Amino acid sequence: MQINMPHIVRLTVVLSVVGLAVVGCGRKGDLDPPSASATKGGDVSKPTKQPGTEDKKFFLDPLL
Repeated sequence: MQINMPHIVRLTVVLSVVGLAVVGCGRKGDLDPPSASATKGGDVSKPTKQPGTEDKKFFLDPLL
């Protein structure tokens, strides 16, 4: 099986676009600071909601 130049270019472009899309996933901005109750001996393994923030569901969240 012989692969010609347009197939290689197309494969390179597709893989580059997929790579950039994967790198772009995630939350933008600084990390959330721990709440006051979590730093005073509370359970730090469970994240707490910060006032004024909305947690949007993402389809890859179950993998984390």
